[in-house]
Order: sequence, then C-alpha cells, then structure tokens
Amino acid sequence: MSRLIRQTHRWTSLVFALLVAGIFLALGLGSEPAQWVYFLPLAPLFLLLLTGLWLFVLPYLARSRRVARPE
Repeated sequence: MSRLIRQTHRWTSLVFALLVAGIFLALGLGSEPAQWVYFLPLAPLFLLLLTGLWLFVLPYLARSRRVARPE
C-alpha cells in the first residue's frame, strides 16, 4: 500500500511539473492560454497534498505502533 502511494506521489509530481512548465512556456512564447488552462494543475496538486500528507504521517504511525506493542 505504501509503495503504491509513493509511486502515485512521484508520477503525480511529474504531471504537475509538466503542466506548470507548459503554462509558463506558453506564456513565454507570447500566447495567452484560455482561462481554464490555469486550473489544470489543481487536480494533481490536490492529489499531491493527500499523498504527501500520508507519506509525512507514515513514520509517526509506525513509531506509535512500535511503542504501543507490549514486549
């Protein structure tokens, strides 16, 4: 499960970076994209937020499980 979330986070970050770079490239070339194009990176950004928070909390969950186990 953790490996799937980590892979999803990596690929989503790549998609997000390409979308943002594409928007900046279009702006740099002088063309003004449609207004909705600026909202495209929000979907991967939301997924990055969820998976990033999970990956951040994961070590703390593992630590709390180790402490809670009786030896």
